[in-house]
Amino acid sequence: MSKKETITVQGTEVVLLSHQKEDYISLTDMAKFKNAEATGYVISRWLSARYTIEFIGIWEKVNNPYFNVVEFNNIKNESGSNGFVLTSKQWIEKTNAMGIMAKPGRYGGGTFAHKDIAFEFASWVSAEFKFYLIKEFQRLKEDEQQRLSLEWDFQRTLSKINYRIHTDAIKEEIIPKTVTKEQASVIYANEADLLNVALFSKTAAQWRNENIGNKGNIRDLATLEQLVVLSNMESINALLIRQGLVQGERLVQLNHVAITQMKSLLNNQNLTKRLK
Repeated sequence: MSKKETITVQGTEVVLLSHQKEDYISLTDMAKFKNAEATGYVISRWLSARYTIEFIGIWEKVNNPYFNVVEFNNIKNESGSNGFVLTSKQWIEKTNAMGIMAKPGRYGGGTFAHKDIAFEFASWVSAEFKFYLIKEFQRLKEDEQQRLSLEWDFQRTLSKINYRIHTDAIKEEIIPKTVTKEQASVIYANEADLLNVALFSKTAAQWRNENIGNKGNIRDLATLEQLVVLSNMESINALLIRQGLVQGERLVQLNHVAITQMKSLLNNQNLTKRLK
């Protein structure tokens, strides 16, 4: 799913689109700043310039393994001739371009370009417009990063609280009163790995062996959805421990919980958006 945001640049609303984890910016909205009545003409004029073709061609060669280089060379050779006109639709269809895309729809549709290309288009629209576009884009990204950081911290805190509930249950129900601290730590680690196997299908040691040189651990790189499920599993495991279920039985139940809850979170688009 594509995620849309809107920023305002010198009184003009510009839609930003997150597509396959990359940022695209509406050329149609930016063209309104130059000529609101003929946005397609504005984009086509820019796209027909030889410098533009060379720039977006380089971008595609670097980022697009399916780019049609033969068609690109044909277009580049034709550019500069009398009457040469190139539309975004022609560029996309002939070269299989990824840096520019057309979105259908009267509202929210139009021509979008990857931010690298969109900033070049902004330069053609107006140097001042480009300056404020970049400032607003950076502000939006900083806001998103701060929000993500707050959500991550919340999930980590929640996980730590449930971890305490989890370890208390282990201490009270599993660990004999006479064991040493070293023996107790082994039991805690075993129970932590029980959750790791149920959710990630591997122990912490197995993850480390597969990620040699990585300073983090299996849970540091978990997604927000996984952290939510992990937090829930710690509470559930604490309850199962107090009910007297052996570790093997708990693993089966916790694995079922992990699968069910991950499917639910990933299939609930509205909830996933709020987590992200």
